[in-house]
Amino acid sequence: MPRTSDPQQQLMITPSEVMEYLYCPRFTYYLNVLRISQYEKNRYKVLKGRQVHEQRLRHNKSYLPKKIPVLKKEIDVYLADPGLRVRGIVDEILYLEDGTLAPVDYKFSPFKESVYKTHKVQMCLYALLIERTYGRPVIKGYIAYIRGGSKTLDVDITEGMKAHSQKIVDDVFDIILSEKLPEKTKSRVRCVDCTYKNICV
Repeated sequence: MPRTSDPQQQLMITPSEVMEYLYCPRFTYYLNVLRISQYEKNRYKVLKGRQVHEQRLRHNKSYLPKKIPVLKKEIDVYLADPGLRVRGIVDEILYLEDGTLAPVDYKFSPFKESVYKTHKVQMCLYALLIERTYGRPVIKGYIAYIRGGSKTLDVDITEGMKAHSQKIVDDVFDIILSEKLPEKTKSRVRCVDCTYKNICV
C-alpha cells in the first residue's frame, strides 16, 4: 500500500494485509507504518504458490467447475473500493445461475479439516468488493486448496461476516493512522517463522 502525498487520495489495504494483521497485529505496524519489507519473494511457499497460480490462469481460462451452477467466469480481476478502503485481485469471479456472483481463491496450502478464519475473512472482503463493483449479491465464495491434492470448499457469506470483516479493516487502519505499536500475537509459535522476529521486541 504505497503512501501518497495527496491527502485527498484514499489509502487502501489488500485482503492479504488483513490476513497478516489477523496472524499478528505487528505485521501491520512493521509493513504499513514503518514500511519494512517482508522480503517474501525469497520464501519457498510464496514462490511456489505464485507459480501454481500462474499455471492455473494459463490452463483454466475456459474451464467451468461441473459441481457449481456457473454460467461464466472472469479471471484475475483487480477490484478497489475507496469506501471499503480495500483493493485486491480476485483469482476468479463466477457468474452463477441464480443471478449471484461468487469469488474463487486458490490457496497453495493443504486443507486441514476446516477453513481458516483468516481465509474466511479474506473471502468475505472479496465478496464485498464484488458486490460494490458489480451491484450484484454475493452469498457464497469458494476456496480451492491445491497443495497435496485438490479440494474446493464453499464459504457462506453472511451479513454478520461482512460486518465482522469491515470491523477488522477498521482495526487495521487504527494502527496505520495512529502509528502506535500494537500488542503482538499471543501465539508464540507464530513468532518462530516470522520475518520480523529479529526486530520485534
